[in-house]
Amino acid sequence: MLHIAAQTTDSTSSGITEPAVRQLNAFQRWWGTINWENVTGLLISKGLMIIFLIILFSVLLRLCDFLVERSYQSYQKRQKFSESRMNTLNTLIRNVIHYTLGFFFIYSLLSTLGVPVGSLLAGAGIAGLAIGLGAQGFMNDIITGFFIIMEQQIDVGDYIILSNLSIEGTVTSVGIRTLELRSANGTVHFIPNRNITTISNNSRSNMQVIVDVRIDPNEGLDKIKTAIKRANDQIAKTYQEEIQTEPTIFGLVDLGNSNYAIRTTFYVLNGQQFKIKEDLLTAAINELNAADLSIPATPILPAAK
Repeated sequence: MLHIAAQTTDSTSSGITEPAVRQLNAFQRWWGTINWENVTGLLISKGLMIIFLIILFSVLLRLCDFLVERSYQSYQKRQKFSESRMNTLNTLIRNVIHYTLGFFFIYSLLSTLGVPVGSLLAGAGIAGLAIGLGAQGFMNDIITGFFIIMEQQIDVGDYIILSNLSIEGTVTSVGIRTLELRSANGTVHFIPNRNITTISNNSRSNMQVIVDVRIDPNEGLDKIKTAIKRANDQIAKTYQEEIQTEPTIFGLVDLGNSNYAIRTTFYVLNGQQFKIKEDLLTAAINELNAADLSIPATPILPAAK
């Protein structure tokens, strides 16, 4: 009985250890087939190549940043651009350079490590196509914003009208993707650049002021014009630095529904038109009242269609 038990135990132990021994022997044979001299040489060469790439692209990055900064400072001195536009262009150029260098660095690194970059790019091209279709609006924003900035269409502080969107106001921020606009009532609009088709900029030249003072022609046009001329002269003296052309009486205009007005036109510095128009209208009414001339109060009906 003892002999049988010993045989059973030996056969069981042998059945368990033999697979482990075979695996160990296979590992030892594989380990012995490794050419450690070639492996060490490969690791050293790959490591040196990676270190070289890191140093190379670091130098290129610093060199490109230096050249962009020098160009930015030189161009800023020669061109009278707004600070926001110059900063936006500077940031945009830097980002393009950084992304380009980053792409080539990763490409070179993967190629050095033996990764099949061509196959990865082919697969990424299909995924990139799907992503590109979804990001089409985003790219349109960036491209449109780039040309808006490059062509100096608007600056921060300009009063503009976006005709296709029926929005107008003062520009508070010009971004590469969105435009920030503040309306007269304080509403802030964030507008994607791709939605901007027509920009009417009211801040690039002198603005025309048109003031219509309602009058009663039966009281004598000469007397009325004399009173309004006094108001024009008073405003021209008060705002002599802001007014670019002398206020001129255009003449009598028909406002409809038997209402008439004396129209005055002139040009002022941009941004001053609203205040000067209000002050001229007030001065004209005061002069008419002082000359005992009446100001009609009859309503002006819209023209019949």
